[in-house]
Amino acid sequence: MISCQNVTRHELIGLDVLVAGATNPLHQGVSGHIIDETRNLVAIRTQVGIKKIPKAGSLFRLSLPDNTLVEIHGSALILAPEKRLKRA
Repeated sequence: MISCQNVTRHELIGLDVLVAGATNPLHQGVSGHIIDETRNLVAIRTQVGIKKIPKAGSLFRLSLPDNTLVEIHGSALILAPEKRLKRA
């Protein structure tokens, strides 16, 4: 089960997210549903379309399935998702 302690070792697709901080001011405040993830990007479906946010330089506030909120720096997620999952 996904928790605050193991979120970096789990699949992020399907979680609700808010970009709580970003080096690019246009990315800060973007919120929606994670629909895809690559080594360096998170794709978020927002009310106005799909936004691709770089992991580096971003702070993500994720809503876990149990409604717990967790903030994680994108630098902790920089790795291809399938490789990050294997590190568990």
